[in-house]
Amino acid sequence: MKRRSILAAGVAALALATGGAFADGHEKTKVGFIYVGPIGDGGWTYEHDKGRLAVEAEFGDKVETVYQESVPEGADAERAITQMALQGADIIFTTSFGYMDPTNAVAAKFPDVKFEHATGYKRETPNVSTYSARFYEGRAIQGHIAGKMTKTNKIGYIASFPIPEVIRGINSAYIHAKKVNPDVEFNIIWAYTWFDPAKEADAATALIEQGADVILQHTDSTAPQAAAQKAEGVITFGQASDMGEYAPLPRVSSIIDDWAPYYIARVGAVMDGTWESSDTWDGIGAGMVAIGEISDAVPADVKAEALAMKDALADGSYHAFSGPINKQDGSVWLAEGETAADFGDDGLAGMSFYVEGITADIPN
Repeated sequence: MKRRSILAAGVAALALATGGAFADGHEKTKVGFIYVGPIGDGGWTYEHDKGRLAVEAEFGDKVETVYQESVPEGADAERAITQMALQGADIIFTTSFGYMDPTNAVAAKFPDVKFEHATGYKRETPNVSTYSARFYEGRAIQGHIAGKMTKTNKIGYIASFPIPEVIRGINSAYIHAKKVNPDVEFNIIWAYTWFDPAKEADAATALIEQGADVILQHTDSTAPQAAAQKAEGVITFGQASDMGEYAPLPRVSSIIDDWAPYYIARVGAVMDGTWESSDTWDGIGAGMVAIGEISDAVPADVKAEALAMKDALADGSYHAFSGPINKQDGSVWLAEGETAADFGDDGLAGMSFYVEGITADIPN
C-alpha cells in the first residue's frame, strides 16, 4: 500500500474513533437531493421530500440536508448536481430517470462523493448506486379494481415518457384489467412531462371526453384527480403519494412510494463507512411500494380481491407478469406457467413493448 493510502486510512480511522468526523474535519454528514418537481406537488417529489425529512428525524444534528426542486432533466441537472457536490455534499440523491447521465457525469468528477440515482440503471463509477421501486405491482392492483369498476369499459391512462418504467406500468394495469373484464379498452395519452398540472388536467379531460370512466396516471400532480372530481362518475388512483384528499371518490386507492427507509439506510451507510455501490429494486413485500387505503366506493368483494392480490405480490406467491402473455404483435413473451421472474429482471428493466390487446403505439 502506498504511504498516502496508509495515511488516509489512518485519518479515517481516527475520525471514526473520535466521534464520526470526516477526514476533512467536518462533523455533519451533508445529504443532498435533486428533485424534478416542487416539493408541494402532492405526488412523486412530495414523497421523496418526506424521505429527506425522515433522514433529519432519524439522525438529528448529525446530518444537514439540502435540496433543489424543479430541476429540468439534462444540462440543468448536471449543473445543479455539480453545484451541490461543490458545496460539500457527502451523498446526493438524484430523483428522476432523466438525471441518469448527468449523475454519472458528475460522479466521475467527484470520486469522494456518493451518488444515488432513482429509477436508472447506469452505474459507471464505484461511487454511483441506483434504486427504484416495483411500481408495476401496484399497477396490477389498480388494473384489477379498474377492470371491475368501469361501466364504459374504457380506461384512460396518462403516461409521462415512453421509458420502460412507464411501459411496465401500462402493461401491468392492462393485463389485470383485461383478466377480470375482457371488454376493457385502454386509451393512452402521452403528456411528455412528469409534472405539469395544466397538461395533466387537459389529458384527463380528453380521456373522459373519449368515454373513460377510470383514469390512471404516471404523472406527479393531483390535477387529474381534480379533473375527474369535476366530471363526476369517474374514478382515479393516487400516484406516488396517497392523494387522499380526493377520497373516497374519485380517488379509490393509490400507489404510495415510501423512500424513507432506503434513504435512512444509505445515509447511515455513509456515516459508518459501509456504503457500497449497489442496485436496489424493491416492491410491496419490502415496503417500498405501499397501497393506499381502498375506499368504501369499491365494492366489498373487489376490495377483498385486491387485498388478496396485494398479499400474494408481497409474499412472492404471485407475480404481476405471469404467463401466458403475448407481446402486442402476437409473439409469445411468457408461456403458461412462466413468470417474468424466471428470466431475471433484465427483461422487465428494459421493457419496450406493449402486451397483446393494447392497440396504441409506443412513441419513439
